[in-house]
Amino acid sequence: MTRVRLLTVNALIRGHVRPRLRALGAILEESAYDIVCLQEVLHPGSVRLLRRLTPAFGHGYASGFPLLHGGLLLLSRWPLVRRRFVRYPMGGPPRPELLMRKGAQVAVVDTPGGTLAVVNTHLSANRDGDWAPDNRYTRIARREMDALAGLVAALDPDLPVVVAGDFNVPRDSPVFTAFAAAAGLRDVLAGDTAPTYRPTARFPAPPALDQVLVRSTPDRSLDARARLVFQDAVALPGGRTAYLSDHYGIEADLTIA
Repeated sequence: MTRVRLLTVNALIRGHVRPRLRALGAILEESAYDIVCLQEVLHPGSVRLLRRLTPAFGHGYASGFPLLHGGLLLLSRWPLVRRRFVRYPMGGPPRPELLMRKGAQVAVVDTPGGTLAVVNTHLSANRDGDWAPDNRYTRIARREMDALAGLVAALDPDLPVVVAGDFNVPRDSPVFTAFAAAAGLRDVLAGDTAPTYRPTARFPAPPALDQVLVRSTPDRSLDARARLVFQDAVALPGGRTAYLSDHYGIEADLTIA
């Protein structure tokens, strides 16, 4: 039996970015996390900063220039056997977000309990705040999740899989539950609708937009428990305090047996 502690968090691309990333790096370096999935890490300089601050994570994956593919960064204490980025289909209303080339990172991590496929993703935002089936952004999310389900289905069936990231789709929405079923994934936080986006005056009751899902194999079970983290403000370099992100993180304790 092997235990793996995974973190996923949208790191927020605007507002005191480097001080917040410095604070995040210090937290990660002192943490018990084994694998970290970050979204909205847009610039190669941010990757260099985080890698410098987290030497305990000897392995990482980010690609793309001048902007990172999908704004995604994966950090791991264990070697990455394979890794690649898959971009989601283009389409929908013109928006600056298209420059981020939304998609998914797929990495096979060589853990002490055997290989584990980790998928780190960030889907397109719903700028209408309306997740009805016929909404224009829901249609984009459905296309992206169809692509993600196909990606998961194509992975080696002997590999346990964890999919984590900012889905920008509520956990209890029909489009998300249909995706999980189609991909053969179990939603670790199914039924928990506590917001993962920090409530604001403009968005006082956000849904649970960040997700962790798992897939076992016939010979290797993958169980998980998860909870929200990074809900409180932290000290930044220079004495200021701020929230690490506009999202909360999800910490997942995985057990491979």
